[in-house]
Amino acid sequence: MPQILIKLLAHLQADDLGMPELAALVAKDAGMTGKILTVATSSAYHRNSRQPNLEQAMVALGTDMIKTLVISDSVFQTFNSFPNSGATDLRAFWKNSLMAAVLAREVARRIDYAQPEEAYLAGLLHNVGRLALLATAPKEYAFNFTARDDEDLCAVEQRTLQITHAEAGAWLIERWQLDSFLADSVLYHHEPSERLEAAHPLIRIVRVAHVLSSHANDEALVDEARVLCGLDPDAPSELLGLAARQVEKAAIHLGIDLAGADDLPVPAAFAPPPPVDPVQQRLSEEVRNLVLVSEVGQTFARQQGESGLLDAMTRSARILFDFENAVVLLENPTGQALVGAPTVNQQRIAEFTIPLAKGGAVAQAALDRKLGFIRRDGRPLGLAEEQLLRMLGTESLVCLPLVAGARCLGVLVGGVAGWQLPSCQKRERFLHAFGAQAAGALETALSERGHARRQLAHVAEEYREASRRVVHEVNNPLSIIKNYLSVLDSKLERQEPVSAELSILNEEIDRVGQLVGSLTQIQPGVATSNIEGGVPAADVAKVVDDVLRLFRTTNFVPANVEIVVSMPDDAGRVEGDPDILKQILVNLVKNAIEALSAGGGRIEIANRGHVNRERRLYLELVVSDTGPGLSRDVLANLFSAVKSTKEGPHHGLGLSIVHSLVKKLNGHIACRSGTTGTSFEILLPAHAGAGAPANPPVRALGSV
Repeated sequence: MPQILIKLLAHLQADDLGMPELAALVAKDAGMTGKILTVATSSAYHRNSRQPNLEQAMVALGTDMIKTLVISDSVFQTFNSFPNSGATDLRAFWKNSLMAAVLAREVARRIDYAQPEEAYLAGLLHNVGRLALLATAPKEYAFNFTARDDEDLCAVEQRTLQITHAEAGAWLIERWQLDSFLADSVLYHHEPSERLEAAHPLIRIVRVAHVLSSHANDEALVDEARVLCGLDPDAPSELLGLAARQVEKAAIHLGIDLAGADDLPVPAAFAPPPPVDPVQQRLSEEVRNLVLVSEVGQTFARQQGESGLLDAMTRSARILFDFENAVVLLENPTGQALVGAPTVNQQRIAEFTIPLAKGGAVAQAALDRKLGFIRRDGRPLGLAEEQLLRMLGTESLVCLPLVAGARCLGVLVGGVAGWQLPSCQKRERFLHAFGAQAAGALETALSERGHARRQLAHVAEEYREASRRVVHEVNNPLSIIKNYLSVLDSKLERQEPVSAELSILNEEIDRVGQLVGSLTQIQPGVATSNIEGGVPAADVAKVVDDVLRLFRTTNFVPANVEIVVSMPDDAGRVEGDPDILKQILVNLVKNAIEALSAGGGRIEIANRGHVNRERRLYLELVVSDTGPGLSRDVLANLFSAVKSTKEGPHHGLGLSIVHSLVKKLNGHIACRSGTTGTSFEILLPAHAGAGAPANPPVRALGSV
């Protein structure tokens, strides 16, 4: 909209436009200044040879003429630049527009309407939608642009373009965001007079101007329009005579050539005959909608993250359904309310909530899983609906439920102008198809978010479990360190050598550090090993000696418990980290000592030689005791973390740790238990090149 026209209307609405303000406004526009001076120096106004300045010219013309020139010239400059307007004969169009403008102003004055210039502008623009349709669809609308302006024309426009020129004109004017009924007067100028009896005066004025300018020969229609504004029976003919003279004068001043406008043919509106088969037409429309919906679905599938998907949904809805703005309300986790989902253009919506239980049109659309249409029509609206109308800056809402399967995930709310609602209602199937695609993509995004949360919980649980295992394992070397410190104290008191004990303490302290440090190497869901490089080898006999050395000279083994080792001279080697094998044996020996601590007995660590299992060579190690055996409940859950009868938070983890460590060495473990004792049989992969050992002699170590 031209700036000079915006400022002129602002002054007119404020009712403070005198000659000084009008002169200051015109002086800022060089083109308009030239137009005023040209008219003022014409023979109709100029009587002497002296050239007037702008102020003198404006005084000569008078306020009414200046307003007419400013409004008319601004409108002509703006709309003559529309696409395809230069290739079309606009003489009849502008003559009809000028006629309606002059008539509207004169009717406004007769009924004492406060802003006759606004009525003039409304009359001038009442058919500007025809220019808009010509610019948008020149091929489809070229013939009907010159057609007779009646109800048949509106019907043809609706059928061929899905919009009438009245709707198109109102849409254009609404973009100017005027605080006026100007857009409504354009929208309703084809409405029957009986429907407009209680309408705003500007709407009734433009209806009268349209009837007199386009249908002056229809006496019944003219009489209905006359009554609409309370005019005398003779008023129409008087107004038409006065308007004809003013239009001719205005055309001269504006430099518009209207000569021959009345000779141009005015045919009836024409539309191509409908398809022979209406089913084919519906099918074609459905296929087009399917293609659009499919493309929309692909667009949604390409989005990264929930926020990107929500932005794509609102953006696509604005494009496909001509929503002025759109927001998404999602059902909260409890299913009790709809909560706003923030997008790039709507951040404050995140604080917006609609309880589902308290009704309202938006909540009802979600509960019924049906489209909802809300408009300001005088009836009271819920607070939530009022807020959404203000938030979106529109006069009507379309509520599209997002239904996936049997669940409504939320509602997409689009804002539209009131005159667009009928068009949205006709596209109900398309809206539902769009909603289904959006809901499907949203359900996937929400599912992925839930999966990510479950993964995080799983990782956290893995770290907690690993931490418990490390704490359990750290207790073993710490207990050994504590006992050796006691032995060290007594030896120092007797001034005996302590180098062996210090060496063991140093090893166990290093083991504590390695166990604690292993927490930083944990990779969730991946079996890890602290071995790097090639396949290491563990000397079984040496590891067993190290384990026995740990228990020697401490209070770990009661006097009534005997530990014996059955190990050949060439005990062989197994693949794996020696420290892991040591950790396995420490746990099993410690458990066996605890099982025998009450009644005493015998513990044996034996190497039973090589075993071929599934084409792979293993070395079999056995740790057995003569204790009372394990209960059936314990045996049933032997290698899983179970609640133990022992004291402390980490008891019950030992055998599950042993099992995981054996698996880490790619081995197998089994247990036999009865009233005569318990035996743990371990198969560990033999190191490459290891030979089968001879029958191992039994070597008694006695009480340790």
